[in-house]
Amino acid sequence: MLRNGLEPWHLLIVALVVIVLFGSKRLPDTARALGKSMRILKSEAKAMKDDGPEDERAAARPVVEPTRVRPGSPAP
Repeated sequence: MLRNGLEPWHLLIVALVVIVLFGSKRLPDTARALGKSMRILKSEAKAMKDDGPEDERAAARPVVEPTRVRPGSPAP
C-alpha cells in the first residue's frame, strides 16, 4: 500500500490544498515569516552551542541566598 510514501502527485495535492486554505495573497507573507523564524532559530541554536561550556560551569554553582523570616511577620 505504501511502497512509495510521497509521490509527486501527493505533493501537488498538498500544494493545492494549502493555496485554497490560505489564499495566494497570504502565501508570500507566510513563507517570508517562516524563513525569518528559521533564521532566528538557527542563529539562536548556534549561539547556544558556542556559549555552552561557559554557561554550564556557571550553572553548576548556583548562588542561593537564605531568606530570614522574623517570627510574627508575614511570609514573603
